Amino acid sequence: MIAAYQPFYNLLESSLNELSKSMNGKPAELYDPQKYILSLGGKRIRPLLGLVACDLFDHPIENATHVSLAVELFHNFSLIHDDIMDNAPIRRGKKTVHEKWNHNIAILSGDDMLVKAYEVLCQSPSDKLKDLLGIFTKTAHQVCEGQQLDMNFESLDKISLADYTNMIELKTAVLLGCSLQLGAIIAGADQENQELINQFGKELGIAFQIHDDLLDAFPHDEQFGKQIGGDILSDKKTFLLIKSLEVANEKQLNQFAQWINNPQSNSNEKISAVQNLYLELGIPDYCKQQTELHYQNAISSLNKIKANPEKINQLLMFAEELMNRKN
Repeated sequence: MIAAYQPFYNLLESSLNELSKSMNGKPAELYDPQKYILSLGGKRIRPLLGLVACDLFDHPIENATHVSLAVELFHNFSLIHDDIMDNAPIRRGKKTVHEKWNHNIAILSGDDMLVKAYEVLCQSPSDKLKDLLGIFTKTAHQVCEGQQLDMNFESLDKISLADYTNMIELKTAVLLGCSLQLGAIIAGADQENQELINQFGKELGIAFQIHDDLLDAFPHDEQFGKQIGGDILSDKKTFLLIKSLEVANEKQLNQFAQWINNPQSNSNEKISAVQNLYLELGIPDYCKQQTELHYQNAISSLNKIKANPEKINQLLMFAEELMNRKN
């Protein structure tokens, strides 16, 4: 976290704490899971960016609090439902909502978080509400499309990198762009600057996800709350695996086939074997190249934005820090 954004983070955490305190209705089974998942923390990148974008155009960040909270509520709603669909037992090192309670409670509690997201968003200035709701709703549809594509990929033998990139743009990246654009709308930015900052967020989000795929297979440090090689063990179609199957020779394809969808394989042996294949094919270097490509696309959009130059530089520093993370 760059020092300039610490007050933003403090405001966000304070606002989230106040929001959590308001989740005391009955039945408790509806609201306790919401407070629980919000309490698990995380980097809060998405809601933070809403405040950052508002500040970028020299507008008080307090005015963007509601859009940032709406983004965080939506994000956590999607995590509850994604964890159910992925049958994931752990989220940020703790039990997922459906494991701590049950599937039905998790579904309903998540649904109510989505409703709450719109309720909070509607507390924004009325003259901005039509534009805010338009972008927020469009993004919500796109995130659902991305999740469905991700599930579709599980049953497909072959996926192109273009298809995968489109999926992660919808499932992950558009929410970063949305948060930034919502903050820009609050600040009164014109349409051109809104679109540029949205594009910056989307390209940064794609770069972030490709880098995340790489870190799962080749972590720099032990990752808290996340199993090393988890994507390999679950045969998840990541950027690394899709590119590997695209460029592998017959022998290498046979080696992949030996490990993929083989429930009898030893976990450590499987991770090691697939990692070695990735290295043999030069996949980590290719991932780094593609990460850099999308990152530079993001910076290109950022540099075209007409806003406070000092604050543009702060956002650039934040983006660099984000892409240089170790876990």
